[in-house]
Amino acid sequence: MFDVRKLQEQVIFEAVKTAGGEAAAEKVVFGDGGEAVSEDNAAWVKGTMARLEREFDRETVKRIRRSCQCGYGMDERIAFAKDLVASSSSMEEFAGHERAREAGLSCVDGELYLQFPFCPCPMLADVDRLETDTWCQCTTGYSKVLFECAFGCEVDVELLKSVKMGDEICLMKIIPSGEIWK
Repeated sequence: MFDVRKLQEQVIFEAVKTAGGEAAAEKVVFGDGGEAVSEDNAAWVKGTMARLEREFDRETVKRIRRSCQCGYGMDERIAFAKDLVASSSSMEEFAGHERAREAGLSCVDGELYLQFPFCPCPMLADVDRLETDTWCQCTTGYSKVLFECAFGCEVDVELLKSVKMGDEICLMKIIPSGEIWK
């Protein structure tokens, strides 16, 4: 069976290790004395993010979390997005497809947005509320990879709203840096 907690522990450990070394990774993922190992998922998520925020500055935290995306279902989503790109000639047309709207895409004043009416992260199923958007930055990393593959250019993703932070939806702005349709 797929253990999302073990996967998250591994990806966060490796990302923190790359940014700050193995000792920092041990401290962030497992706690100072390894006490985090016995925490339930909700407590572990909150504790891990608090330790991460204490250990690193905001930009490093964001970079670490963006590299922690699990990649679950990525191939299918890339194929879906590439199909939409191929059948479109503009951002408005891309986001205007019925399938795109059903997937949460919209275009407002030429800018692309992706929204969810619920939190799609299985690690947050038992988390009532997050105090910061640190955990949610993994979805911006996921979306970055997805849209860079689909658009064939670098993409930035900005998290605007998060259900787990008390917003009514999760909302991201997708910002391509290159020309998609020629």
